[in-house]
Amino acid sequence: MENSKINKPKSSEELKSKPSLNFIELIIEEDLKNNKNEGRIHTRFPPEPNGYLHIGHAKSICLNFGLAQKYNGLCNLRFDDTNPVKEEVEYIDSIIEDIKWLGFDWEDRLFYASDYFDQLYEWAIKLIKNGKAYIDDQDVEAIGEQRGTPTKPGINSPYRNRSIEENLDLFKRMKNGDFADGEKILRAKIDMASPNMHLRDPAVYRIKHADHHRTGSKWCIYPMYDFAHGESDYIEKITHSICTLEFEVHRPLYDWFLDQIIEGNYRPRQIEFARLNLSYTIMSKRKLLELVEEKHVSGWDDPRLPTISGLRRRGYTPESIRNFSDRIGIAKRNNIIDVAMLEHSVREDLNKKALRRMAVLDPVKLVITNFPEDKTEYLEAVNNPEDENAGKRKVPFSKEIYIERSDFMEDPPRKFFRLSHGKEVRLRYAYIIKCENVIKNNDGEIIEIQCTYDPETKSGTGTTQRKVKGTIHYVSAKHAIKVEVRLYDRLFINENPDITEDGKDFKSNINPDSLKVIEGFVEPELKNAKPLEHFQFERQGYFCVDKDSTDNRLIFNRTVLLRDSWAKKNK
Repeated sequence: MENSKINKPKSSEELKSKPSLNFIELIIEEDLKNNKNEGRIHTRFPPEPNGYLHIGHAKSICLNFGLAQKYNGLCNLRFDDTNPVKEEVEYIDSIIEDIKWLGFDWEDRLFYASDYFDQLYEWAIKLIKNGKAYIDDQDVEAIGEQRGTPTKPGINSPYRNRSIEENLDLFKRMKNGDFADGEKILRAKIDMASPNMHLRDPAVYRIKHADHHRTGSKWCIYPMYDFAHGESDYIEKITHSICTLEFEVHRPLYDWFLDQIIEGNYRPRQIEFARLNLSYTIMSKRKLLELVEEKHVSGWDDPRLPTISGLRRRGYTPESIRNFSDRIGIAKRNNIIDVAMLEHSVREDLNKKALRRMAVLDPVKLVITNFPEDKTEYLEAVNNPEDENAGKRKVPFSKEIYIERSDFMEDPPRKFFRLSHGKEVRLRYAYIIKCENVIKNNDGEIIEIQCTYDPETKSGTGTTQRKVKGTIHYVSAKHAIKVEVRLYDRLFINENPDITEDGKDFKSNINPDSLKVIEGFVEPELKNAKPLEHFQFERQGYFCVDKDSTDNRLIFNRTVLLRDSWAKKNK
């Protein structure tokens, strides 16, 4: 009987509750089954410190660290710092901050490709000694012409058959700084007729007379990524080297370089997955840099950018980004994910945790004529109906309040359930009011709405059963705090910003309304709000306090609206 219980087939509900494995997990589980690499799982995240990380990198971070966590393995953070011309310490610091903020920890396994420069140099010498590499005197243009095309084989370099002794001497002189940038290059000797262009005698080392952020002026030659990548994996005992799909054609070269140095049974394996492409979003680091340098945005952490620092400043939570990464899954082929899924993830997360507050962003004054002049009444308001532990707060209510201008219409359509002349509406947490009169300026603009209130309709008291269809929010005028509000929207108006008319630059698709700065009023409970704190402005959307806020100047960034407004636009 006991064995029959153990072997009892799982119910359909149990099978549905267990998530299916993605193709990378299937590979890993097969490797574990075969005790490959002694049953170890060791991944790495290898960013280049030449820009800020974006949401696509976040997907890779979640994947690499997530696999290590799932299979009780390890994950390294390794900076691929092999090009000192484009690298900056600022980028390294930002990457470290971003990964920590996402909730991942590499413990004591922070590495740099530059840690291995001495070893990589020795392996390059080994390639030369084994007749697998040579020094080429040609410039990049000549080498490119000789490589041929995917349908036409390349031509051997005239320097391909240099002697081992001459190659060793020239490589040493390259290291010693005897040659100018581009004057010579170390190439692997593989196959100029290979159908894979990356195997047509690729570059291994190039000359760059530039100081490195960690090694200073020690080196004037630097390894190429394809060489440093697999060899660094090998040094760190990585078992699964997970890359995006564009590196699939590089995999034979990854394996070829490993073949030249591997000793024993251990071997890393490169696996490729589809990179993240989001609608209405530019994911190219080069183009993001262009937006920053040309000041189309305020910096790498501009809340309109898909950078992790920009998303953080806008009010996205690490949980929302991790949930989004899980939800979209891991694919083998490139596709475009609707950015609405990312926005849904942050709504879903903030709905559970963001405190509710009232804010009026386009104010018009409303005077309750029969409310006592000097009276302030404090009404009970719920902090978050989704969180029973969030408690309640007191909201001030007085004779003069601000409401949203859009919540009043003189001549409303039939199904307008907000305030209009002679009609009633309930004020949130307060009373039912009725519009009696409006005051306009010389331009015909409404500057004051005059109402009466029914003192027997206080919200939550049960003193009356009378109901009205509409409920609007407000802020007490004499208690209101004036704030700056930055209304962020999608940076691009086209679903695929790279597609333009008449060959225009991608920047021609920038949304002119991606940022509007306004002044509004918020309830006094927000007076002591701290940078990056999240709130739901009732009926408005989710907002967070900007990092530039001070004690005398509160700035709120709109994270996302309560609903997807772009879906309506596109219908």
